[in-house]
Amino acid sequence: MTGELLLYTTVGCHLCEQAEAVLRAVVADDSALSWTPVEISDDPGLVEAYGLRIPVIRLQGHDEDLGWPFDESAVRAYLARFAI
Repeated sequence: MTGELLLYTTVGCHLCEQAEAVLRAVVADDSALSWTPVEISDDPGLVEAYGLRIPVIRLQGHDEDLGWPFDESAVRAYLARFAI
């Protein structure tokens, strides 16, 4: 099964840079996965939803998200909830 992770982020977020490294490692181990950064400052609704929580990941098509802090094992456990 394939999946795309959305990483809610913004410019200058050092924790987001750490989250990107985690996602790169997870995706490197599974060619069916990909991830895309989503700049929250472009959308007031995203700023309201995620502004105090970033970095946050969400599997596209699902409502449940995973907020920081997370590591590779936490991301894999999150994905396992959706049989990814």
